[in-house]
Amino acid sequence: MGFFKNLFLIFSIFVVNSYAKDWLSNANFYQIYPVSFKDSDGDGIGDLQGIKSETAYLKGLGMNGVWLSPIMASPMKDAGYDISDYKTVNPMFGTVDDVKELISAFKAAGLYLILDFVPNHTSDEHEWFKKSIQKIDPYTDYYVWHDGLPNPAGGRNLPPNNWVSVFRYSAWQWNEDRQQYYYHAFVPGQPDLNYRNPKVVDEMKNILRYWLDMGIAGFRIDAVPYLFEIQPDENGNYKDEPLSGITSDPTDYQYTSHIYTQDQPETFDMAYQWRAVVDEYKNKDYPRVLLTEAYTSLENILKFYGNATMNGSHVPFNFDLLSNTKKDTTAKQIQYLVENYLSKVPAGKEANWVLGNHDNHRTASRLGEERADLYNILLQTLPGNAVTYQGEELCMPNVYVTWEQTIDPGACNTNETVFHSVSRDPCRTPFPWDSSKNAGFSTADKTWLPAGTEYTQYNVAKQNAQSRSHLKLFKQLVKLHQSQVFQEGSYSGATVDNDDLYAYRRVFGDTDVIILLNYGTTSQTVNVTALFNNVPSRVKVLASSLSSNMADNQMLTSSRVVLPASAGVVVQTVKDTASTTTTPQTTRSTTTSTTTAKPNNVGRHLISGVAMILCFVVGVFM
Repeated sequence: MGFFKNLFLIFSIFVVNSYAKDWLSNANFYQIYPVSFKDSDGDGIGDLQGIKSETAYLKGLGMNGVWLSPIMASPMKDAGYDISDYKTVNPMFGTVDDVKELISAFKAAGLYLILDFVPNHTSDEHEWFKKSIQKIDPYTDYYVWHDGLPNPAGGRNLPPNNWVSVFRYSAWQWNEDRQQYYYHAFVPGQPDLNYRNPKVVDEMKNILRYWLDMGIAGFRIDAVPYLFEIQPDENGNYKDEPLSGITSDPTDYQYTSHIYTQDQPETFDMAYQWRAVVDEYKNKDYPRVLLTEAYTSLENILKFYGNATMNGSHVPFNFDLLSNTKKDTTAKQIQYLVENYLSKVPAGKEANWVLGNHDNHRTASRLGEERADLYNILLQTLPGNAVTYQGEELCMPNVYVTWEQTIDPGACNTNETVFHSVSRDPCRTPFPWDSSKNAGFSTADKTWLPAGTEYTQYNVAKQNAQSRSHLKLFKQLVKLHQSQVFQEGSYSGATVDNDDLYAYRRVFGDTDVIILLNYGTTSQTVNVTALFNNVPSRVKVLASSLSSNMADNQMLTSSRVVLPASAGVVVQTVKDTASTTTTPQTTRSTTTSTTTAKPNNVGRHLISGVAMILCFVVGVFM
């Protein structure tokens, strides 16, 4: 009987792992900015209980993983990216018990909770930093300290070199108690950790394990390129960075080329080490995920996937698309960015697509409200993972935040003339749930940032009530993303003779889907049969942008698909039969259902489900 018990145990583990292993593959990830998502207690600040109360909304969107921007203890000098205790929760958001409740609520809904991990620096209020100031071992060298350079005029030493903070001014801050400078890539309240100290590396790995043991499904790693600085020379000094020539202002971050403070070779190995920590858990219950944030070259982004011997990030954010897409970017340019990236993604790794986050103005405002649907279609129909920032499903624009209301430190370090061009506050405002006070985000008299006035036009309740809306289109696209042709199908882009049309094809088995995106300012009549081989005379609409004048399940003539300006459509080819006619595009069908391919891995999941039942039956009789 012992043999059968062991066999049963092994089989059960196999079944559970086979059922869960796909959650992070070709997935949809959703970023929540907790302070702005939902306020449960009326203090004007979003919190964990507020997030939990909207679990059904997140499930309804079709998300797999939900990533929270920092919730750990912080004095909030940089929106929580200055952590004073990695193992506690900022009271403004709740408690560790609230995190556990959220994990349980998400688990019941089939969602996976991902935390933001900020490893480059701590808060200057962290106990490690306080002890480092006092040179209490082992914390003495947990941070990057330097005596500075002799001052020819006498008095306090000068900063060690010309390194500039991301948020302007010198990246070196004098500490009177220790009588040394410390390095901070960001604000002075965010001293950089010293990753050349093995004890720091071990500390951070153990922090990851602390949250993974609790049931967190993985991490989004913040600001990875900044982890290491060049090593000091034989005299203990750090080289000046070369001047960029972009600006003559020595306090501006663009004053130097950051060859000594970003993208050092050791950075990639550190990411691989964190992946190894995450992988410790994949055989315990279910796979955990690692996402990495790196505004760097495409070559460096690709390195984060791993090397010949070590795995790296599952999702090294593809900022090549985000950084190079503007309001006037053409379809041809977008196609190049997509296909150049796809051609370089390492074998066995998955692509990912991201156009919005808490550090960039909203997609609708940055790239054009008229194109917002196009970009949601693009992200959900390309091969790989899609990442959505809260509100992008609504095609929500920026909210205007005055100079007096501005909180973002990068903007506060400028002036009231130019602050808006660098401020991240307009994309961080409260999430619009409905048309009531404060957009339904909070009952408070004042919220931490203003909700604005235009939320009555694009909130969740209104879009759910409309027959067609950005939100309903987004949900429809996510369902398509889950279908087999988008999970496993091939990709091929068409060669188009104009700069305005991006057309590509996804094929799996007998399912043949074509995506047409018009980035131009005028209508186009597209002959799909001229773009791709073996296209039948008719295609059926699976999803379309609000400006398309098309309806779901509408039949179109393949040789004459009329796309209005800034419109997009997803169509499936239909084999010719004598009994079906084509619906003119000038009419709208009343049918609202969407036909998709069979769900991904249905057969495997069915087998797993049967196997689970068998496991239960066998277990009962053992």
